[in-house]
Amino acid sequence: MSFDKLVSEQVFKHKPYQPGKQPKFSTKTIKLNTNENPYPPSPLVKENLFNQVNQLHLYPESSSKDLRVCIANLHKVDPDQVIIGNGSDDILNLCVRSFSDSSKKVGFFDPSYSLYEVLCSVQGCPTNKISFQNSSFDIDINLITKSGCNLFFVTSPHAPSGRSYENILFSDILKKYKGVFVIDEAYADFAPQNAVNLIKEFDNLIITRTLSKSYSLAGLRVGYGISSKKIISILNRVREVYNIDRLAQHIAKIALADQEYFSQNTNSIINSRENFYEELQKWGWHTYKSGANFLFTRPIGKDGQFGKSTAQDLHSFLQNEEVFIRYFPYHPLTEAYVRISVGKEKEMDMLLKKLIKWQSKDPQK
Repeated sequence: MSFDKLVSEQVFKHKPYQPGKQPKFSTKTIKLNTNENPYPPSPLVKENLFNQVNQLHLYPESSSKDLRVCIANLHKVDPDQVIIGNGSDDILNLCVRSFSDSSKKVGFFDPSYSLYEVLCSVQGCPTNKISFQNSSFDIDINLITKSGCNLFFVTSPHAPSGRSYENILFSDILKKYKGVFVIDEAYADFAPQNAVNLIKEFDNLIITRTLSKSYSLAGLRVGYGISSKKIISILNRVREVYNIDRLAQHIAKIALADQEYFSQNTNSIINSRENFYEELQKWGWHTYKSGANFLFTRPIGKDGQFGKSTAQDLHSFLQNEEVFIRYFPYHPLTEAYVRISVGKEKEMDMLLKKLIKWQSKDPQK
């Protein structure tokens, strides 16, 4: 039986999001392709993991109240300005569901997080995919304010480049933009600044965060959004009632409370990032200054050449060596570059040895 005619038009045309490769691990595997934190979560998580086990026969608190209070205290906002999601992707999805339809456009830059377009595809809403005007990934305010979009996503720090943006830029945008503006701050804890303070000034701003990166909880799937009470109340209308399970709420609170461990790990990653950045600079590889837990760099081969074929060759070589990084071949601004997540110092040292091995081989062989 063919089900094609039974499938909705949006789903039939839809192309799902393609995540980074999840390899089978061996003693040689180095996984630097999905921007996970290389360190385990707070030791307090393990110590208190089973405290909720005897309560699993009960539904979780539907609004994640205690976790919202914890996050509100962290960012000095009201708990009613916080919504919890099954990862920050869940919050992005709620934004699309709440503020777009067949007549309400969604805007975002290209290249950036490809999930934005995926969510719009499922919703069946029109999109305005705006190409960056230069390789610095500068944001032209007018392209947003004159876009005619009801909802607009900006990734800050930008992915995949890692570039950070100043709050004055977002403030200038929000003074003119009449739609709902989302700053996706998945990597903000590794950046020199964030935009949370702008929430107090602009009611149409939503900031999304995740515990996957800086809190080492990618396997747990917890994220959150911060905005005005009015916008949060709208997002809650379309949120699944029990979208965060009891254990996830419990573990997230423990991880957020251990700010000493969080700061220690975050600083370690930033230091490793900067050390690796300096090394790539010495090699002459064009590498973006990053505010995230990854680096975006243009590899140079033994023959001194760089470009799409060189980046492809490095990506394939490392994969054969069981070293996994990310490559985005489908855009002229990314096709000559690779994205490398920051691992532990030992992993970064091993990667450097692999890069030296690649450079020493015959070009494109």
